[in-house]
Amino acid sequence: MGYEQMQNNRAYVAGTVISEPKFSHEVLGEKFFDVMLDVKRLSDRSDEIPVTVSDRLTAEIRAGDKLGVSGQLRSYNKQCEGRSKLVLRVFARELDDGESETPNCIELEGFVCKPPVYRVTPFGREICDMLLAVNRAYNKSDYIPAIVWGRNAKYAGEFAVGDKVAVTGRLQSRVYQKTLPDGSTEDRVAYEVSVSRIERAD
Repeated sequence: MGYEQMQNNRAYVAGTVISEPKFSHEVLGEKFFDVMLDVKRLSDRSDEIPVTVSDRLTAEIRAGDKLGVSGQLRSYNKQCEGRSKLVLRVFARELDDGESETPNCIELEGFVCKPPVYRVTPFGREICDMLLAVNRAYNKSDYIPAIVWGRNAKYAGEFAVGDKVAVTGRLQSRVYQKTLPDGSTEDRVAYEVSVSRIERAD
């Protein structure tokens, strides 16, 4: 991976491992495992963040371990109920003991790939939803949903498809209810970058 691709997508999360590692896939003899991290917010809440770790980084990870993960935020398309679903994961490049004062930080530089959606909630809060394409090596891209709040929301809503932007924020998990074909509902989890800073990168 080139230097540019390393710098345009940087992620760090730290927390407590809450699931035993589950085998994900193997590439050229290197095995990758998925784990979930419980990452605390400044409030009493926490986010459950999915992480992919190579067996070459660690011999063993157990539920209950404290873990810090430096790497990149990656997206994948997963077939679910006959439809393609966007899945986000933190891809680990380095691990540490997780004793960080900033346990959740995402820095991305990418291109707006859908018209931003600016809106005001019934409580008067300004929000803008965005989808960013972040270049990866080998002509691939990661598609990262982001949500911008407050005074930055209206500014974000003015960007056009193709504009290059830089954002800083944190990865958050959000539970929502999905209505199924039979009319019943089930809880599902969505992931997005909650943006604290956004600026034009051109």
